[in-house]
Amino acid sequence: MTEFLLQEFDDPITGKPRAIGGFKWGVYAFFDYDGEPIYVGQTKEKVSTRIRRHLTNQRTDAVAMSVLDPFEVYEVEVWPLPQFQKTGATDPDAKAHLDALEDLVYQEAIAGSTFKAVLNEKDPPAPTMVITKPPSLRFRLVSDDVHKIRSHPDFRIARRALIISRLAQVISERKVQGGLRRVLVTQAKRLQWLTERRYNALGGASSVETEDDENN
Repeated sequence: MTEFLLQEFDDPITGKPRAIGGFKWGVYAFFDYDGEPIYVGQTKEKVSTRIRRHLTNQRTDAVAMSVLDPFEVYEVEVWPLPQFQKTGATDPDAKAHLDALEDLVYQEAIAGSTFKAVLNEKDPPAPTMVITKPPSLRFRLVSDDVHKIRSHPDFRIARRALIISRLAQVISERKVQGGLRRVLVTQAKRLQWLTERRYNALGGASSVETEDDENN
Protein backbone atom coordinates (compact mmCIF):
# COMPACT_ATOMS: atom_id res chain seq x y z
CA MET A 1 0.00 0.00 0.00
CA THR A 2 2.85 2.38 0.79
CA GLU A 3 4.31 1.69 -2.64
CA PHE A 4 0.99 2.58 -4.24
CA LEU A 5 0.54 5.80 -2.26
CA LEU A 6 4.02 6.93 -3.36
CA GLN A 7 3.33 6.27 -7.04
CA GLU A 8 3.81 9.48 -9.01
CA PHE A 9 0.85 10.90 -10.89
CA ASP A 10 1.00 13.89 -13.22
CA ASP A 11 -0.51 17.02 -11.71
CA PRO A 12 -1.69 19.17 -14.64
CA ILE A 13 -2.11 22.17 -12.37
CA THR A 14 1.52 22.36 -11.23
CA GLY A 15 3.00 20.59 -14.25
CA LYS A 16 4.90 18.31 -11.88
CA PRO A 17 4.27 14.76 -10.69
CA ARG A 18 2.77 14.29 -7.25
CA ALA A 19 2.50 11.12 -5.15
CA ILE A 20 -1.00 9.72 -5.68
CA GLY A 21 -1.53 9.60 -1.92
CA GLY A 22 -0.77 13.30 -1.66
CA PHE A 23 -3.84 14.43 -3.57
CA LYS A 24 -6.44 15.93 -1.29
CA TRP A 25 -9.64 15.45 -3.31
CA GLY A 26 -10.58 12.36 -5.24
CA VAL A 27 -12.63 9.20 -5.68
CA TYR A 28 -11.40 5.66 -5.18
CA ALA A 29 -12.65 2.16 -5.89
CA PHE A 30 -11.59 -1.20 -4.47
CA PHE A 31 -11.58 -4.43 -6.49
CA ASP A 32 -11.48 -8.04 -5.33
CA TYR A 33 -9.42 -11.00 -6.57
CA ASP A 34 -11.76 -11.51 -9.53
CA GLY A 35 -11.50 -7.88 -10.61
CA GLU A 36 -14.99 -7.24 -9.28
CA PRO A 37 -15.64 -3.70 -8.00
CA ILE A 38 -16.60 -3.97 -4.35
CA TYR A 39 -16.55 -0.47 -2.88
CA VAL A 40 -16.50 3.15 -4.07
CA GLY A 41 -15.72 6.16 -1.91
CA GLN A 42 -14.59 9.76 -1.95
CA THR A 43 -12.17 11.86 0.03
CA LYS A 44 -11.54 15.53 0.56
CA GLU A 45 -8.98 15.13 3.33
CA LYS A 46 -6.21 13.17 1.55
CA VAL A 47 -6.13 10.03 -0.55
CA SER A 48 -3.47 8.39 1.61
CA THR A 49 -5.34 9.10 4.85
CA ARG A 50 -8.64 7.74 3.60
CA ILE A 51 -7.30 4.56 2.03
CA ARG A 52 -5.11 3.76 5.03
CA ARG A 53 -8.12 4.09 7.31
CA HIS A 54 -10.04 1.60 5.23
CA LEU A 55 -7.32 -1.01 4.93
CA THR A 56 -5.24 -0.86 8.10
CA ASN A 57 -7.60 -0.28 11.02
CA GLN A 58 -11.19 -0.25 12.25
CA ARG A 59 -11.77 3.51 12.18
CA THR A 60 -14.10 3.63 9.21
CA ASP A 61 -17.74 2.60 9.43
CA ALA A 62 -17.36 0.38 6.36
CA VAL A 63 -14.75 -1.80 8.06
CA ALA A 64 -16.10 -1.62 11.60
CA MET A 65 -19.57 -2.69 10.47
CA SER A 66 -18.17 -5.56 8.35
CA VAL A 67 -19.35 -3.92 5.15
CA LEU A 68 -15.86 -3.89 3.66
CA ASP A 69 -13.34 -6.62 4.41
CA PRO A 70 -9.75 -5.43 3.77
CA PHE A 71 -8.81 -9.06 3.04
CA GLU A 72 -11.02 -8.92 -0.06
CA VAL A 73 -9.24 -5.91 -1.54
CA TYR A 74 -6.81 -6.84 -4.30
CA GLU A 75 -6.58 -3.62 -6.33
CA VAL A 76 -7.42 0.03 -5.88
CA GLU A 77 -8.09 2.72 -8.47
CA VAL A 78 -7.98 6.44 -7.68
CA TRP A 79 -9.31 9.39 -9.68
CA PRO A 80 -7.65 12.48 -8.15
CA LEU A 81 -8.98 16.00 -8.61
CA PRO A 82 -5.83 18.16 -8.64
CA GLN A 83 -7.76 21.35 -9.46
CA PHE A 84 -9.07 21.35 -5.89
CA GLN A 85 -5.78 20.64 -4.15
CA LYS A 86 -5.81 23.97 -2.30
CA THR A 87 -9.59 24.13 -1.90
CA GLY A 88 -11.19 23.89 1.54
CA ALA A 89 -13.31 20.88 2.40
CA THR A 90 -16.50 22.95 2.64
CA ASP A 91 -16.26 24.56 -0.81
CA PRO A 92 -19.66 23.90 -2.46
CA ASP A 93 -18.43 23.84 -6.06
CA ALA A 94 -15.62 21.41 -5.30
CA LYS A 95 -17.98 19.22 -3.26
CA ALA A 96 -20.51 19.16 -6.11
CA HIS A 97 -17.79 18.06 -8.53
CA LEU A 98 -16.59 15.38 -6.11
CA ASP A 99 -20.12 14.06 -5.60
CA ALA A 100 -20.69 13.91 -9.36
CA LEU A 101 -17.45 11.99 -9.87
CA GLU A 102 -18.28 9.53 -7.09
CA ASP A 103 -21.70 8.88 -8.60
CA LEU A 104 -20.17 8.36 -12.06
CA VAL A 105 -17.61 5.84 -10.77
CA TYR A 106 -20.26 4.17 -8.61
CA GLN A 107 -22.73 3.72 -11.48
CA GLU A 108 -20.03 2.36 -13.80
CA ALA A 109 -18.88 -0.05 -11.09
CA ILE A 110 -22.39 -1.42 -10.69
CA ALA A 111 -22.86 -1.71 -14.45
CA GLY A 112 -19.59 -3.64 -14.73
CA SER A 113 -20.25 -5.94 -11.79
CA THR A 114 -21.30 -9.55 -12.20
CA PHE A 115 -23.80 -8.96 -9.39
CA LYS A 116 -24.88 -5.46 -10.51
CA ALA A 117 -24.03 -4.28 -7.01
CA VAL A 118 -21.17 -3.13 -4.82
CA LEU A 119 -20.82 -3.22 -1.04
CA ASN A 120 -21.59 0.41 -0.29
CA GLU A 121 -24.14 0.79 2.46
CA LYS A 122 -25.30 4.12 1.04
CA ASP A 123 -25.69 5.44 -2.49
CA PRO A 124 -23.59 8.49 -3.40
CA PRO A 125 -25.22 11.94 -3.25
CA ALA A 126 -27.31 12.69 -6.34
CA PRO A 127 -25.11 14.61 -8.82
CA THR A 128 -25.97 18.21 -9.60
CA MET A 129 -23.62 18.54 -12.57
CA VAL A 130 -22.38 16.50 -15.50
CA ILE A 131 -18.64 15.75 -15.59
CA THR A 132 -16.21 13.48 -17.38
CA LYS A 133 -13.94 11.09 -15.54
CA PRO A 134 -10.40 12.41 -15.07
CA PRO A 135 -7.30 10.21 -15.50
CA SER A 136 -6.84 7.53 -12.86
CA LEU A 137 -4.23 5.21 -11.41
CA ARG A 138 -4.97 1.54 -10.71
CA PHE A 139 -2.61 -0.57 -8.62
CA ARG A 140 -2.37 -4.04 -7.09
CA LEU A 141 -2.12 -3.79 -3.31
CA VAL A 142 -0.96 -7.27 -2.28
CA SER A 143 2.38 -9.02 -2.63
CA ASP A 144 2.85 -12.30 -4.49
CA ASP A 145 3.07 -14.20 -1.20
CA VAL A 146 -0.16 -12.69 0.14
CA HIS A 147 -1.84 -13.31 -3.21
CA LYS A 148 -1.04 -17.03 -3.02
CA ILE A 149 -2.83 -17.28 0.32
CA ARG A 150 -5.78 -14.93 -0.07
CA SER A 151 -6.64 -15.81 -3.66
CA HIS A 152 -7.21 -19.49 -2.90
CA PRO A 153 -10.93 -20.24 -3.37
CA ASP A 154 -11.33 -22.06 -0.07
CA PHE A 155 -9.70 -19.21 1.85
CA ARG A 156 -11.93 -16.70 0.12
CA ILE A 157 -15.05 -18.76 0.83
CA ALA A 158 -14.16 -19.09 4.51
CA ARG A 159 -13.38 -15.39 4.80
CA ARG A 160 -16.55 -14.35 3.00
CA ALA A 161 -18.66 -16.58 5.26
CA LEU A 162 -16.98 -15.06 8.33
CA ILE A 163 -17.72 -11.51 7.19
CA ILE A 164 -21.34 -12.39 6.41
CA SER A 165 -21.68 -13.83 9.91
CA ARG A 166 -20.27 -10.67 11.47
CA LEU A 167 -22.47 -8.44 9.35
CA ALA A 168 -25.56 -10.48 10.19
CA GLN A 169 -24.71 -10.15 13.88
CA VAL A 170 -24.40 -6.37 13.55
CA ILE A 171 -27.81 -6.26 11.88
CA SER A 172 -29.38 -8.44 14.56
CA GLU A 173 -28.05 -6.28 17.39
CA ARG A 174 -28.80 -2.81 16.02
CA LYS A 175 -31.55 -0.84 14.39
CA VAL A 176 -30.14 -0.52 10.89
CA GLN A 177 -31.18 1.02 7.61
CA GLY A 178 -32.01 -0.95 4.48
CA GLY A 179 -28.60 -0.27 2.97
CA LEU A 180 -26.86 -2.59 5.40
CA ARG A 181 -29.31 -5.38 4.59
CA ARG A 182 -28.62 -4.75 0.89
CA VAL A 183 -24.93 -5.31 1.59
CA LEU A 184 -25.77 -8.60 3.32
CA VAL A 185 -27.75 -9.75 0.27
CA THR A 186 -24.89 -8.81 -2.04
CA GLN A 187 -22.33 -10.61 0.10
CA ALA A 188 -24.55 -13.69 0.19
CA LYS A 189 -24.75 -13.68 -3.62
CA ARG A 190 -21.00 -13.32 -3.85
CA LEU A 191 -20.52 -16.24 -1.45
CA GLN A 192 -22.92 -18.44 -3.42
CA TRP A 193 -21.13 -17.57 -6.65
CA LEU A 194 -17.75 -18.46 -5.13
CA THR A 195 -18.93 -21.74 -3.63
CA GLU A 196 -20.70 -22.87 -6.80
CA ARG A 197 -17.68 -22.06 -8.93
CA ARG A 198 -15.40 -23.96 -6.55
CA TYR A 199 -17.77 -26.92 -6.39
CA ASN A 200 -18.02 -27.15 -10.17
CA ALA A 201 -14.27 -26.70 -10.63
CA LEU A 202 -13.73 -29.77 -8.45
CA GLY A 203 -16.11 -31.92 -10.46
CA GLY A 204 -19.50 -30.86 -9.17
CA ALA A 205 -22.07 -33.62 -8.84
CA SER A 206 -19.75 -36.17 -10.41
CA SER A 207 -17.36 -35.86 -7.45
CA VAL A 208 -20.00 -36.58 -4.79
CA GLU A 209 -19.89 -40.06 -3.31
CA THR A 210 -23.11 -42.04 -3.04
CA GLU A 211 -24.04 -44.21 -0.08
CA ASP A 212 -23.27 -47.25 -2.20
CA ASP A 213 -19.78 -45.94 -2.86
CA GLU A 214 -19.15 -45.61 0.86
CA ASN A 215 -20.46 -49.15 1.56
CA ASN A 216 -18.29 -50.64 -1.16
